[in-house]
Amino acid sequence: MTYELFIALAGFAFGTVITPGPNNLMLMTSGANFGFKRSLPHILGVGLGFPLMILPVGLGVMQLFDLFPALHWILTILSVVYMLWLAWKIAHAAAPKQGEANGKPLTFLQACAFQWVNPKAWAMALGAVTLYAASRDLQAVLWVSGTYVMMGCISTTTWTVLGQQLRRILTNPQRLRTFNWSMAALLVCSLYPVFLNR
Repeated sequence: MTYELFIALAGFAFGTVITPGPNNLMLMTSGANFGFKRSLPHILGVGLGFPLMILPVGLGVMQLFDLFPALHWILTILSVVYMLWLAWKIAHAAAPKQGEANGKPLTFLQACAFQWVNPKAWAMALGAVTLYAASRDLQAVLWVSGTYVMMGCISTTTWTVLGQQLRRILTNPQRLRTFNWSMAALLVCSLYPVFLNR
């Protein structure tokens, strides 16, 4: 990979991971509800789970979509249903009484698995492989995946710290509940591009 192509890939990767989307909204919510330390497995699950998803996408899954377009539609439906369920869980994560916690942060494996039902992750993976690993050979796909590890570290940390800083103003259970409902609504709104592209 040339230096110029790598710079373009890094810019593309940073732009796609830093913008609001399901992962970032969930990380901010986790930071606000559970703090940075308890959110570390979630952070690592997103930061490593998405780049790990790129490998099979670049090395074979894209061909399945080419052969069986209905698979992409089925995956989209399952993803939307899961995201709506997740939004409901986030909306109801606020503590009913001060000091009580209703729920816990995502584990590393849950955050990794979430990448496979995240419509934005699919769009990012398919776009990155198409643009920067068009040959779909292992070396090119590894470059894309490795670049996303670097950019993902910046993004996941930033969004979780942002959420953690919000904890200071979310000490009131009503404010926390409002925040969680707002994050749930934004998560549902993040599905808009899925329907726009249908």
